[in-house]
Amino acid sequence: MAARSLLRVPRGRLITIEGIDGAGKSTLAAGLRDALAARGIDALALREPGGVAVGERIRELVKDPALEIDARAEALLYAASRAALVSARVRPALEAGRWVLLDRYVDSSLAYQGAGRGLGVAAVAAVNEFATGGLRADRTLLLAIDPRAGRARVGDRGEAADRLEREADAFFAAIADAYAALAAAEPERVRALDATQPVEAVLDDALAAIADLAQL
Repeated sequence: MAARSLLRVPRGRLITIEGIDGAGKSTLAAGLRDALAARGIDALALREPGGVAVGERIRELVKDPALEIDARAEALLYAASRAALVSARVRPALEAGRWVLLDRYVDSSLAYQGAGRGLGVAAVAAVNEFATGGLRADRTLLLAIDPRAGRARVGDRGEAADRLEREADAFFAAIADAYAALAAAEPERVRALDATQPVEAVLDDALAAIADLAQL
């Protein structure tokens, strides 16, 4: 009897969305998921920290303004949440051929803890290399916005500021600079988008930035 040929499902794509608070990451993730679905691409939208039970618990911890968390402990908490999410949801989805749209990933830790907290980008990168098993994004969409404009957007939400959102302007300026440096260092992976544009324009730019990954 002739051996059956086994068809391998093409690996899905990992698209990460980065930027300071208030840049519009969640809005873009939702819009991108719907736009890809309309083009016949099954995309799973997830957020960090979160996406799995342990990640949601960690999210509560790192955002709680009543807690004081050491910078190294903070970096490790984010890495732990990321490890759980990659293992339980991201890798299985990619292996099943689905695209994953991830609201924050390793670059967030490099910018927030590596630069903002002063731990060093290289040190934080090493921790996250272990946490993710070396899983890298196929494309990263960096929503670029002035830190003060981003903070103003957060304030307009009418919600109480979380632990990170209460940091000083200098903290967010360092993060924005770190993101810009990451984009300059990896222009093939990281595509900067003007986050001050209308939502529809940002989505159009995002689709153009990933078009080569699926001939959109």
